[in-house]
Amino acid sequence: MPTPSMEDYLERIYMLIEEKGYARVSDIAEALEVHPSSVTKMVQKLDKSEYLIYERYRGLVLTAKGKKIGKRLVYRHELLEDFMRLIGVDDSHVYQDVEGIEHHLSWDAIDRIGDLVQYFQEKETRVYELRDVQKRNEEEE
Repeated sequence: MPTPSMEDYLERIYMLIEEKGYARVSDIAEALEVHPSSVTKMVQKLDKSEYLIYERYRGLVLTAKGKKIGKRLVYRHELLEDFMRLIGVDDSHVYQDVEGIEHHLSWDAIDRIGDLVQYFQEKETRVYELRDVQKRNEEEE
């Protein structure tokens, strides 16, 4: 299983490849706001763990294992963003909150959050009822 840091890299690499068709060390460094040398070290670790194939000066390619995990990590991130918005977290906090919790939740918890998001999305009236509860709780404070 990848470490939280490895997950961040795999998620970002997967997204870059989906968006641009490739991911260079410089692109990854810019996206994660780290030094290219840090990216090179991590990419070498990911290569050793068989998440990707890295050839110096030629670039990198995700393996089937890397693609599968990258896709799941992107799903997790997007699901948690949807969840945060659904429960009324202010947009200015959503990204930072997701970054703070995504590595600390089990996949079981992620699946249950997915169920909850689906539950609310299936009937919009449920979201309105939640907003009413939140409004009442704010008035009591």
